[in-house]
Amino acid sequence: MRWNAQELKQPRDTPLLPLAGLVKTVHTPEFAGVTFHEVLAKSALNKVPATSTMPFEWTVNPYRGCSHACVYCFARKSHTYLDFDSGADFDSQVVVKVNVAQVLRKELFKPSWQHPHVALGTNTDPYQRAEGRYRLMPGIISALADSGTPFSILTKGTLLARDIPLLQAAGRQVSVGMGISLALLDATLAAAVEPGTPSPKARLALIEKLRDAGLPCGVMAMPILPWLTDSEESLDALFAALSAAGATGVTAGALYLRPGTREWFMKWLAREHPALVGRYQRLYGQGAYAPKDYRQWLAARVNEAKLRHGFAGQAGFIHDPRREEASYPSGSLPMDVPGHGGGHRGDGHRGDGHRKAGAAVHAPALVPAGPGLSGHDGASDGQLALF
Repeated sequence: MRWNAQELKQPRDTPLLPLAGLVKTVHTPEFAGVTFHEVLAKSALNKVPATSTMPFEWTVNPYRGCSHACVYCFARKSHTYLDFDSGADFDSQVVVKVNVAQVLRKELFKPSWQHPHVALGTNTDPYQRAEGRYRLMPGIISALADSGTPFSILTKGTLLARDIPLLQAAGRQVSVGMGISLALLDATLAAAVEPGTPSPKARLALIEKLRDAGLPCGVMAMPILPWLTDSEESLDALFAALSAAGATGVTAGALYLRPGTREWFMKWLAREHPALVGRYQRLYGQGAYAPKDYRQWLAARVNEAKLRHGFAGQAGFIHDPRREEASYPSGSLPMDVPGHGGGHRGDGHRGDGHRKAGAAVHAPALVPAGPGLSGHDGASDGQLALF
């Protein structure tokens, strides 16, 4: 069915939503319950605040809002900057920058562009389901590679597999980092806590496809959920599966509940696991982070699991909440290769011993996107948004 026929007609005296550059609002039976707001962005590159010590200076966010609907998503708060709520609206009101690739290409080919690393997937997932319709990422990848700009992608979306040939070609031009977000294997729990995402099994298969294609693939095993996914058995199974899939590195982090996410997550917890509500209230009673003693306890389990499954020498937790959830695993960030045009060969770890584990890259916390649909995405303190 043609999407043009799905435009929501509004009375002439009814103003459009106050979204800068809004062209039209559409829905389709293919995405029941999800509304797409197509906008024309004035700029594609978002400048990271100068006060930040993140490992990159620029980001690109082709979408705002995310149909992956992860109840723990750190980026929920950013949707309120667009006059949407951080709960159901975040999951169902998706802003699409339909011209992002064309605008990005113009920006990247300006004489003033110095070709620093550009990160994708820092706020909402660039390979969420809408990407299957809008196909924004091929143009973005081509623009970055053609301009000589190294880049990284963090995603839960198996739509990424569509672009593996393009990413292989890009890797011959620039350094490419790849990261997959996967923190649990229980399919039933995954369907409840991250209902719009591909299954854990599908994401493991994606890791294998990336590695077989010669691309690096770090894994962000975040968030680990207290009393739900933090048992020795759960962590051991997770790291065993990631090792077998060939992950080049893994970083694990405990659940982080900032305002905007906390309220939505706790509603979910009360509905799905009411017996845990009191425990979570006590554990997170002092703020967004779990207390240090819990993080240290979890760190020990994580590091033991890493040792058992061939990830020795890679950092686990470092007991600093502003850093431990933002320790980037090997392969997830671009890496310069001497004698090669920046392309990352991705000779990382594989559980069968055919690949050598790389060292994790530590990075400060990533911040959520701020107001607006173009230019500086804003925000101050915070951490990596894992959708």
